[in-house]
Amino acid sequence: MELRHLRYFVTVAEELHFGRAAERLHISQPPLSQQIRQLELELGFQLFHRTQRTVQLTEAGQVFLGEVQQIFRQLEQAVQVGRQASRGEMGQLIVGFVSSAAYNVLPVILRSFRTRIPGVNLELHELTTDTQLQWLRENRIDVGFVRPPVEEDTFCSEIIFAEPLVVALPETHPQAKRSPLSLRELARETFIMFPRALAPGLYDPIISLCSSAGFSPSVSLEAIQMQTIVSLVAAEMGVAIVPESLQNLQRTGVVYKPLEEPTPKVAIGMIWRRYHTSATVQRFLEVVREVKGDW
Repeated sequence: MELRHLRYFVTVAEELHFGRAAERLHISQPPLSQQIRQLELELGFQLFHRTQRTVQLTEAGQVFLGEVQQIFRQLEQAVQVGRQASRGEMGQLIVGFVSSAAYNVLPVILRSFRTRIPGVNLELHELTTDTQLQWLRENRIDVGFVRPPVEEDTFCSEIIFAEPLVVALPETHPQAKRSPLSLRELARETFIMFPRALAPGLYDPIISLCSSAGFSPSVSLEAIQMQTIVSLVAAEMGVAIVPESLQNLQRTGVVYKPLEEPTPKVAIGMIWRRYHTSATVQRFLEVVREVKGDW
């Protein structure tokens, strides 16, 4: 049994006239009648009552028609879903991101992607830059938002956002009411930072900034996530130099101050595998670039 036989049957059932059905199908009437008889033989039951003047569906033919129409609806849906998947509009996308991206670029990007391509299910993982690189190698994420640089040839990367640095102080700090603040005034403070291996693209500019101010920071504590660093500042465990967008993380007990010294800009980069890129990843990249153009 072929789909064309079912299409022939449905057309005859709709017209209840072999001549008109043949015209719709652009075939002659005798081959159409022959195809319907072959279908009935294959099915083992009669589809139509035929007389010289009328054609009527049998009871079995009426039931069969409903089932066949459902098959065609499902087939059309399958074709539509396949087309959407080929355009990257269906499926799943697994996204990794550094914690600080949640306070600048990520919410806008995800909202835009969800609005434009609602058929793709997003799975999000908050990961450090080094972990994202590993997960990307293992195909555990499809795209990531990291702190550059990324120097592996197997990945593509693109800077999508850059921002200056600010200092996070406990609100009880003697310099908490000053703005802007000179970094030199914090030379004797203890700093809270993260291990360099996790994101050298953020760690090195912070160390370089302190060096330009004439000191090497005394690190009292290390933490992996930016929100943890800010929480430790709120607990008066030290001060921290953080990306400007961390000001969007409103934490009681912390104030953010711009610096008098010119600060390097630290970036958020998007990374993805150079090869075997899916249509869904390509659509995501398109949305990110469109959103980036509005910043």
